[in-house]
Amino acid sequence: MVFANGCFDLLHAGHIKLLEKAKSSGDILVVALNSDGSVRRLKGAGRPLVGEKQRAQALAGLEAVDFVTVFKEDTPLEAIRQLKPDILVKGADYKISDIVGAGLVKKVVRIPLVKGISTSTIVKKILDAYGRKS
Repeated sequence: MVFANGCFDLLHAGHIKLLEKAKSSGDILVVALNSDGSVRRLKGAGRPLVGEKQRAQALAGLEAVDFVTVFKEDTPLEAIRQLKPDILVKGADYKISDIVGAGLVKKVVRIPLVKGISTSTIVKKILDAYGRKS
């Protein structure tokens, strides 16, 4: 079992690449999604842009994703403890020492990010297109 987690606020090509590579690391991919409250605490009052039910539905519709669960805590530690995955996947922007739950799995896989693609970048482009400051 492979485990990935995140906010996945605006699903983009970087997310898709990460999830496809995560799936190729094992047989079953479980994605743990930050709840709306968790995203607000981590990203600020204006987030999430898309509610957890819609984010979960979008993730569940991806071929690479087998299961989606939503967690309310700020980290997925409890979900990792309960599910006991074999492999934990995060973006390469995380150091292994900073990956929550890394010590509870057999293997940690860090996936390179797609350069220039992030939710923050997309939000900035939208705000700039409408003449607002980000």
